[in-house]
Amino acid sequence: MSNPDSRVVDAVREKDHILLATHYNPDGDALGSLLGLADILEGMGKTVLRFLEDPVTHLYRFLPGCGQIQTDLAAVRTFVAEAGEDFLALCLDCGEAHRLGRYSEELITFTPMMVIDHHKGNNGFGDGAWIEPHRSSTGEMIFDLAQALGAEISDRAAECLYTAINTDTGSFRYESTSSHTFAVAGELVQRGVRPEVIANQLYDNYTLGRLRLMQEVLATLEMHERDRIAFIRVSQNMLERTFTTMEDTEYFINFPRAVATVRVAVFLKEVEPDHISVSLRAKGQCDVSLIAARFGGGGHKNASGCRFKGQSLDSVRDALLACLRPEVNA
Repeated sequence: MSNPDSRVVDAVREKDHILLATHYNPDGDALGSLLGLADILEGMGKTVLRFLEDPVTHLYRFLPGCGQIQTDLAAVRTFVAEAGEDFLALCLDCGEAHRLGRYSEELITFTPMMVIDHHKGNNGFGDGAWIEPHRSSTGEMIFDLAQALGAEISDRAAECLYTAINTDTGSFRYESTSSHTFAVAGELVQRGVRPEVIANQLYDNYTLGRLRLMQEVLATLEMHERDRIAFIRVSQNMLERTFTTMEDTEYFINFPRAVATVRVAVFLKEVEPDHISVSLRAKGQCDVSLIAARFGGGGHKNASGCRFKGQSLDSVRDALLACLRPEVNA
């Protein structure tokens, strides 16, 4: 473990009106970190605005504090104006400024802004940044920030931070999972987290439509390079047939990744016609963050992503396959 950046700690201590934001389409780490930190800061007497560009997906609505999330940018403007000099923005789990979403250009004008993140490709945007790529999750870093601040971690915050850590470590399976990760998880359990309850909410809470969607997605499985590369895909037609949304595909990538021979699993998602979102998951020494970076994306060694516009599912597959072949055969 390393100590939190003193600039971030000092800024949080000094300011009493704090805006929290994270990347678009937030995952468990992004949401858990944001909601957990919000609860911690309010416990310190701070006034907090939790901002997302869209409402929380049904997959994470079990997290405490979801009902307090604000999606109206006008409310952010009012909050910033009323705070005056007593204002701080904290951007969590966001590797690049543009990943703040469709309001990113305005959000980065709200200063000072500090960044707390563990993405390898983070360029340190904002007025100060605490970035530690070796960390398992931003949730783990938020726990250490609370410790540095001498702040209490309530059972609500503990549930959020445990969810953040659990999801971004692939249930404690990824290489970034350290002894400190387990120590933090243990501390959160001591504060009231029930791992079996969180696991049930995350992994055993499917709708029938989601199960049928999984059936269709897994039927698209393609294996390449002596079964070292696996591709699956989802189209808008599949979502329509199963009465599901793109959020229902969460964790599907773990199935092809689980094949013994697979070194890289790729999930191609047709967000809209000719707009493809890609999730990459790796095992072993293949660093998929480098692959994602070639196409303007990023992430971690074992989990990264990127987006393509103006291309079909097949053309994106072909482009990625050309890059992945030498990597898995090295």
